[in-house]
Amino acid sequence: MYNVYILKSLKNSRHYIGHTENLEKRLIEHNKGDVRSTKNGKPWKVIYTETYESKADAYKRELEIKSYKGGIKFKKLLGLWKDR
Repeated sequence: MYNVYILKSLKNSRHYIGHTENLEKRLIEHNKGDVRSTKNGKPWKVIYTETYESKADAYKRELEIKSYKGGIKFKKLLGLWKDR
């Protein structure tokens, strides 16, 4: 099983979207500074996950969510958008 995940930086409130087979291990890597793209935002916390049976499906969904980043769809996914 593969997880698509969204992290939020507790330092600067930025978001990171990724996929992994082992979410617990991957979060540790992010928070140790082992991931170049998240090194400056640590500490991170997981704020959203989805589970997929295949790596291909997880990667496809990761790219879809990345296309939402910062927009209304992204905010709706995280429950941050209220329809007016």
